[in-house]
Amino acid sequence: MSAFQLGLCISVAAVVALLVLKPRKAQDLPPGPVPTSWLLGNRNQAPKQKPWRWFQELNDQYGPVVYLQMGRTPTVVIGTAQAAWDILEKRSPVTSSRPRFIMGQEIMSNNMRGLMSGNNPFWRRWRRVLHGSFMQKASDTYKPIQNLESKQLMFELTKSPARFREHLERYATSVAVVVTYGRRVHDIYTDEVVCLNRETQDFLTSINIPGKYLVESIPALLYLPNFLTPWRTAALKQRARDMEYLTRLVQEVKTKMASGRATKSFCRQLIEDREKNEMSDLEIGYTCGTPFGAGVETTSGSLSSFMLACVAFGPSFIPKAQKELDAVVGPDRMPTFEDFDDLPYIRAVVNETLRWRPVAVLGGTPHASTEDFVYEGMFIPKGSTIIANLWGIHLNPADFPDPHRFDPERFMSKRDYPGPWQHSSFGYGRRVCPGQYLASNSIYINIARILWGFNLSKARDENDNEIDVDTLAYTDGFNSVPQPFQMSITPRSPGHLAIIERENETAQEEMKAYDS
Repeated sequence: MSAFQLGLCISVAAVVALLVLKPRKAQDLPPGPVPTSWLLGNRNQAPKQKPWRWFQELNDQYGPVVYLQMGRTPTVVIGTAQAAWDILEKRSPVTSSRPRFIMGQEIMSNNMRGLMSGNNPFWRRWRRVLHGSFMQKASDTYKPIQNLESKQLMFELTKSPARFREHLERYATSVAVVVTYGRRVHDIYTDEVVCLNRETQDFLTSINIPGKYLVESIPALLYLPNFLTPWRTAALKQRARDMEYLTRLVQEVKTKMASGRATKSFCRQLIEDREKNEMSDLEIGYTCGTPFGAGVETTSGSLSSFMLACVAFGPSFIPKAQKELDAVVGPDRMPTFEDFDDLPYIRAVVNETLRWRPVAVLGGTPHASTEDFVYEGMFIPKGSTIIANLWGIHLNPADFPDPHRFDPERFMSKRDYPGPWQHSSFGYGRRVCPGQYLASNSIYINIARILWGFNLSKARDENDNEIDVDTLAYTDGFNSVPQPFQMSITPRSPGHLAIIERENETAQEEMKAYDS
């Protein structure tokens, strides 16, 4: 294609984009920065790396609700917990859809991912089966496997503490795979399914960054020929790989069911209920990919942030946490789920972990409005992408004074904060995270046990000098987790170590049922 032909294609795409732009009540829109381009709007102003920091700056400058024009898409950025609650929870009937995800949903996933699906019958079926298997009562049935896998995690931390990030990821991965498919994960680097899933999640999170792809703002670019759209080719290749391994996993569970070897799992339940739910193997495969995909990085990332907080702020909260554990649990056994109600300070540490450095830093997948509405005199157009910027919400000093400091005391008394959790990590309305109880159980049991069993502090170099950590060194992408850092992890006493070793030995015997 000549330069003239290429220019013509782009010009045609631009004209088509302009033709589909809808008029807006500009005078009533929320405040925001002036667009720098008649075609792209504010898109060129959005940084491709860590856009959540820019969103926070906008909310600081313009207020809790900010308007952006991202190409043809009206975009609303929310920066306070109250505004997010008012718009996404109280108005959930009209703010619970999803924006159009051209890269992640349409091209890469053939519209099969319920997490990114609009408010339609497909999504309602997906939501029904997810909530039926992962809300509070159902999630309590997964505590036994979380208990066992946590005991192995504790043992792994005694044997190779420098590899703590790997051990946290193995725990989160194995819990997710047992719950979803009924089998364990022993090695996150050699397990084929884990490697394939990691590839999928890495690709998906890398393309779901707002403003990264021009086609998300100007869908008319889809009409360009394939040789001018390498981003489409890469997404289609990933789709083919995903379809193959997700359906293969479903078939493996079917084979085990036929031979009577299948343990209880989410996938088995979907297969048994396939006629009632009217789900194909491919839909079951993608639905099973939700807890398997979404639950690993969020859980392991939150636990990694906890470990980072221990290094940076440990002396201010670890002694109090361990005093409570010693008084309630004692030195002769590990904490259990039954101790939860008697450990208020540990619960506060869990809440502060989820608040301090949220993994779903942009508030998870954005919402979309299905009707025009007005919030506090501001006109929110139908079809708006709505981003509840969790980075800004959780670092809002009005709700969390000195917000970059890790301080569990924030959660030791009831505060005037909207919602049941006293933080906003699990989302809002009809799009609330279906795995919130499974995730919070994992984070609780491991934080309680790690604080019970180990001394946690800064690592030291060859000259015995403490190695500082950077509490803002986090990854880019849809999920944001700590960059690699060093720390010291040692058992609190020989007695604690003996209990960890004994409990792991017993756990290994009990977990053999999930190894087939």
